[in-house]
Amino acid sequence: MKPPRWSAIALGVIVLMLPLAACLAPPVPLTQAAPAAAPTSYSVSITAADFREGVDNPFFPLIPGSRYVYEGTTEEGVERIEVEVLPEIRAVMGIQATVLRDTVYLNGHLIEDTYDWYAQDKAGNVWYLGEDVKNYESGRLKDTAGSWEAGVDGGLPGVIMFARPADHLGETYRQEYYQGQAEDMADLLGIDESVSVPYGAFDQVLLTRDYTPLEPGLVEHKYYAAGVGMVKTVNLATGEEIALVEYLP
Repeated sequence: MKPPRWSAIALGVIVLMLPLAACLAPPVPLTQAAPAAAPTSYSVSITAADFREGVDNPFFPLIPGSRYVYEGTTEEGVERIEVEVLPEIRAVMGIQATVLRDTVYLNGHLIEDTYDWYAQDKAGNVWYLGEDVKNYESGRLKDTAGSWEAGVDGGLPGVIMFARPADHLGETYRQEYYQGQAEDMADLLGIDESVSVPYGAFDQVLLTRDYTPLEPGLVEHKYYAAGVGMVKTVNLATGEEIALVEYLP
């Protein structure tokens, strides 16, 4: 359940933003244009004093006890993702982060078990602070590739959701940064989409384009509905969709 990145003025902290020209150049429609090139550097300065308890951003609400289930068919088979917002918190950079557990199954077999850490600043922006990843193969732990923590070994936090998305249309931002391991980025494409998934139909949906320089061929559209969070992901190369089938707040 991982998303986008934002401007220094709106966040109230120091963030190095990315160039937008590649996203906005006509005549290519914004939703089809190539992702912006990865910047050569990234820095951010936040402190625990910038943050508050809990996460209630309308497009990324993390209510303890909530459960999300996503399903879709990929080239490898049927994928099912179960996400639970845990009641526990984890200190990251001195910030009290909300913990998500997401487990991924392929054809009924566990392939990933991850704990993600998120926190909301006082302006309402939601930050991604790291993840503890365990990858499985044939029922056995394979590796922990993709794990990182903000403030450790050069890891830096990024923004998953803006407090006021309408103020940031067309912007490119980082969701995370741990060089060579976790470099997800996103462009905020729209805030007025309509989406229908097995769980329900939604209007005024927020749309992002997510990608990473570590996997140049992987580009996704992600859709976020107010009051729920992420409801659908579309792989732009294959057309494969992962959609929300169950939500228990």
